Amino acid sequence: MTLDLETGRPTASTPGPDLLTRIDRAPRRHRRTSTGSIVLDVALAVFGVVMIAPLVWLIVTSLTDPSAAFPTPPSWLPIPFSLQNFADVFDYMPFGQQFGNSVLLAVICTAGSLFFSVLAAYGFARVEFRGSRGLLVFMLSALMVPAQLVIIPVFIMMRELGLVDTLAALWLPALVNVFQIFFLTQYFRSIPRELDEAATIDGAGHLWILFRMLVPLSGPALSALAILSFEASWNGYFGPLIFLSSPENMTLPLGLVVLQNGFGAAPAAVVFAAITLVVLPVLIVFLLFQKQFVSSIASTGLKG
Repeated sequence: MTLDLETGRPTASTPGPDLLTRIDRAPRRHRRTSTGSIVLDVALAVFGVVMIAPLVWLIVTSLTDPSAAFPTPPSWLPIPFSLQNFADVFDYMPFGQQFGNSVLLAVICTAGSLFFSVLAAYGFARVEFRGSRGLLVFMLSALMVPAQLVIIPVFIMMRELGLVDTLAALWLPALVNVFQIFFLTQYFRSIPRELDEAATIDGAGHLWILFRMLVPLSGPALSALAILSFEASWNGYFGPLIFLSSPENMTLPLGLVVLQNGFGAAPAAVVFAAITLVVLPVLIVFLLFQKQFVSSIASTGLKG
């Protein structure tokens, strides 16, 4: 669009070569972007199928009649369909008792560790005291020590307390989780301190600020840590192997190993059914809190 010097009215003008070149290249760039997006979607879909295929095969095999559980080639449909494998699980092992032990242990470890981690993280993030930074670094150094190195002194301690072959030997050491303390400390530090100052002016104390303000604002972080803690406790095998010996006191991961090698050595299809029953609770917990988990990781990365 140009201006006519004689009439003062705008007149149409021919687009320059640069503008025409940009207009001509725009569809091509859009086509290249669309092609790249399609290729990426296909690659992710293939990768997802490869990742989920073992889980699908596990569930299908557990729902197939024991006489046809392992066909060649493998079948992706439970034909013939049967629930006999799940019924046999309760005949080969005390599944109900071990399931209750795993649920109780996971709930105590998750709730207890989050409670104490919240208190410790508030102290490191909001309360100024001498040596706080050095103490936090000293605690973080514990993450570099493998659990196998400290299991002997922990076992001796639990033996002296008379807690061997009890669930208390597993959840007592799990109440202090250094990773959770560090994670929540960094998350609390990302919340503006001006909120604390405003609450203090209104007469709020440390506990009110923590449980009425910081904890509700840290919902995504707490949800992510709850998922990780629940999963670690539910799937834990090393600790139960060291501390538990009675079948009625075992958790499900240890019970699965004994199911395969003891209790009359159950058939593979029954073991698959038991594994399915163990995997489902963790899968349900993740599906319920996956949005909080993703938002927590994303917000923590953005806030530093």
